Amino acid sequence: MLDRLHRLLLSTVEEIIPFDVPEPSLTRVDKLGQNQLSEKSKAAGFKDIIGKSHQMLTVLDHIGIVAPLDTSVLVLGESGTGKEQIAKSIHYLSPRKNKPLVVVNCASMPATLIESELFGHEKGAFTGAVEKRTGKFELADGGTIFLDEIGEMPAELQVKLLRVLQEQEIERIGGRGPVKINVRIVAATNRNLEKEVEEGRFRLDLYYRLFVFPIIIPPLRERKDDIPVLANHFLARYAQKIGKAVTGISANVMAQLLEYQWPGNVRELEHFIERSILLTDGPVIKDAYLPKLQGKKKALFMPKCRLID
Repeated sequence: MLDRLHRLLLSTVEEIIPFDVPEPSLTRVDKLGQNQLSEKSKAAGFKDIIGKSHQMLTVLDHIGIVAPLDTSVLVLGESGTGKEQIAKSIHYLSPRKNKPLVVVNCASMPATLIESELFGHEKGAFTGAVEKRTGKFELADGGTIFLDEIGEMPAELQVKLLRVLQEQEIERIGGRGPVKINVRIVAATNRNLEKEVEEGRFRLDLYYRLFVFPIIIPPLRERKDDIPVLANHFLARYAQKIGKAVTGISANVMAQLLEYQWPGNVRELEHFIERSILLTDGPVIKDAYLPKLQGKKKALFMPKCRLID
C-alpha cells in the first residue's frame, strides 16, 4: 500500500515542483501518462482478483513484481482459493499478454495420454495416432502455459518437463528431433511438494526449478476482511445473471459468513451466494444455508521462505 501511495504522490509532486534538471512540460506530461497507463494496465490485470486484506494486497504486489519477467512461478494454495485467476493475471500483465494462455489440469488427464497432450505426437507414432497432434506446449509458444495440479504429474513426465524448463525445447512422440519453443511456465498445486519430494513422488531438481518465485494464496478463513467484499461482488454478478432484484445481505447472515470457516474457500462462498439468491424472495438475503458440519481443513504447507512485503 505504501509503495502504491509513494508512486501516486511522486507523480503529483513532480507536477507541482520541478526537479533539479528542467525538462519540457510536454515530456513530463507524457511520462505521467505512461505511469497512468501502467496503473490502468495493472487494474485490468487484477480485475478478477477481489480482496482488500493485507494478505491479498501482498499477493498482488508479488504478481506485479514477477509478471513482466519470464521467471517461472509456482502458485501455492488450497483448493478453491483462485490459483487459476492468479495465473491469468500474471499472463495478462506480462509482455506475452497478446499470445496464448494455455491451461492444463494435470490431474484430469489420463496418465497414458498426458505426454501426447503436453508434447504432441506425429502421425503413426503409436496405435490410434491417425494424424499429427500439436501439444499444449507448442500451442502456448510465445505465451504462457499454466500447469494446474502439478503435484499430480507422473514421475516419467516430470523428467521431460524439467528438460523443457532447462532447454526450452520439446520432443513430440515419434518425432525426429527436438522442437524449440518459447513458453513461460506458471504451475500450481495444493499439495506439500516438499513432502512429495521426501516420499519420492516429485523430483527434487524439478521442485527447485519451479520454486523460483512462489506465490502463496492464504485460505479464506485467514483473511476474513475479504469475505464481505467477495460476497457483495458475487451478489451483484449472480443477481444480474439470474435476473433477480437481490441487492443486499442482512447483518445476521454476514455475521454467519464471517464466523464460518469456508473449507472450500472462495469457490464455496461463490456457490453459497448463487444458491442464496435462488432461494431468496425479497431484495435482501436473510437466511444463511450453510453446512452445519464445517469439517476440519488441513492447513496448507507453507514453505520456509519469506518474499518481499
